[in-house]
Amino acid sequence: MKELILQARQAMGHKVAGKALVAHDGLSARYDLDRLRGVFSRPAHKLAGQSYIDCILVLDTAKGGVASAWMLYEMRSRNMAPRAIVFNSVNTILVQGAALADITMLAGFDEDITALVPHGSWVEVDPQAKTLQVIDQSGQTIADPAGATDGIPFKHVRGPR
Repeated sequence: MKELILQARQAMGHKVAGKALVAHDGLSARYDLDRLRGVFSRPAHKLAGQSYIDCILVLDTAKGGVASAWMLYEMRSRNMAPRAIVFNSVNTILVQGAALADITMLAGFDEDITALVPHGSWVEVDPQAKTLQVIDQSGQTIADPAGATDGIPFKHVRGPR
């Protein structure tokens, strides 16, 4: 099997693994989430109705300001936070909120992370290495997204140029 490892430019937090909730959409903790139930609540959000608790969120960009930042801390204090948040791009306010809440974060990829990571896949986020690795539910690496079927094991690394 082939593995997919994506390299980020920015990273912080602890190494975590979990189910990926993936959408080419943004994240505003204030407007997109029902923090009491732990689900995406804005009807127009691509993840509406899905629980984000203990998941790895893989989204396009951060939205919002100070309210979103302190809401991450509030979610963590009630054990209703995601394990990690992975963005194509992020603003400094949400980074500060994730740091305060001790939520792992990766950002800054050369390719659209929401197009590369399969929704529902099992992923590992390693901030020290600044990587996101896509693995399946049994812990085996998944097939190459480019569709190669030669059966030759290799490590497919994508990252900043």
